[in-house]
Amino acid sequence: MHEVTIAQGLIKMLEEETKKHGASRIKEVNVKVGELSNCVPDALLFAFETSTVGTVAEGAKLHIEHVPARGRCDNCDLEFNVESAIFLCPRCNQITSEIVSGKELDLIDFEAE
Repeated sequence: MHEVTIAQGLIKMLEEETKKHGASRIKEVNVKVGELSNCVPDALLFAFETSTVGTVAEGAKLHIEHVPARGRCDNCDLEFNVESAIFLCPRCNQITSEIVSGKELDLIDFEAE
């Protein structure tokens, strides 16, 4: 369950930011998690909740924005939702390797006091 490692890294970033800005506590955290990031949102929520105990983020609410997997066809330039492990263009049936979105695992912002 690498979500624990992700949560711990997120908390480390939050602790550094609170020190920089003179904040004492994190209230809310907003992240983007892509469908292809191999991060399970429910597992990340659980890992974040348990990992924040005793930190500046204890009791903080984690909001996760789901980012769907999208590809772009190299042949016809169509951008499309990826429905399987094979990125097959629905317009021209060509296999493409360009990923437009879905690999995100980003801290967007947070609210502190």
